[in-house]
Amino acid sequence: MYSTSNPNPNWKIVSGNQMKHTPNMKSATQLPLQIKLLIMGFFFAFLLLMFRSRFSPSQNYKSSPMAEIKSTETVNRIPQSLVQALIHYSTSNTTPQQTSKEISVSARVLDKKSPCNFLVFGLGHDSLLWSSLNYGGRTVFLDEDESWIKLIKQEFPNLEAYHVVYETKVRNAENLLRIGKENDCTVVSDAENSKCQLMLKELPSLVYKVDWDLIMVDAPTGFHDDAPGRMGAIYTAGMMARNRKEGETDVFVHDVNRDVEDMFSKVFLCEGYMKEQEGLLRYFTIPSHRANSGRPFCPST
Repeated sequence: MYSTSNPNPNWKIVSGNQMKHTPNMKSATQLPLQIKLLIMGFFFAFLLLMFRSRFSPSQNYKSSPMAEIKSTETVNRIPQSLVQALIHYSTSNTTPQQTSKEISVSARVLDKKSPCNFLVFGLGHDSLLWSSLNYGGRTVFLDEDESWIKLIKQEFPNLEAYHVVYETKVRNAENLLRIGKENDCTVVSDAENSKCQLMLKELPSLVYKVDWDLIMVDAPTGFHDDAPGRMGAIYTAGMMARNRKEGETDVFVHDVNRDVEDMFSKVFLCEGYMKEQEGLLRYFTIPSHRANSGRPFCPST
């Protein structure tokens, strides 16, 4: 006796008690459709890629000579270091050591000479400005405060700065001025061979190996008797300018309202070489003396 229940849903009863196999319509039709859709998806994706590669904007530009020039033209972007400087000075409330008129004197010279070799005695809030104005050149900063260097370098790690120890004192400036006028101090030579007490001989070795195009003296500290003062920095700047192989060096001295900066710049950078004074900044242009051994220490005024 046959059971009236269907043991297999893929089979159905036909005439009498015979059973016929009928494929499950759900399983028989959905799987091929999924495969077809998958294949069609890949196919359309392939066509899309082909379409984009054939009709991309870079290909369309080829039909137009002007468009082709634009597509291959190199765009000069603002260097990251200059972007950093713009952001810093546009958002900073810190006042630089120099006024805008004083800064404009050095900036005008940098505009003509940069990229160049620029040596700065002093590291301060305007250091990023000098480095940026000399973009593409080498700007080196010297400072007597090692902790200050570390602090500035944390904010601007790309600045090239070195620690310097000064042995002089402002209270000895008058005696050093007298010594600086002696014969040993008026002979043009490098630091290693100089017999002058004013010559700074302990600067980083790289300082003596470069012909500096610009030198800024805005350090060390010089506003009290126990401060190192700028006697040696001013003298050394003048002698490095005279001892360069050829050409001339522009030297700037800040805070010339003080006795040391006023007198030492006039004597060792020479009033005859002075080009301009703006506020507390004096600007000198000193030619090479090595190329002309008969040149006097200072020109006649």
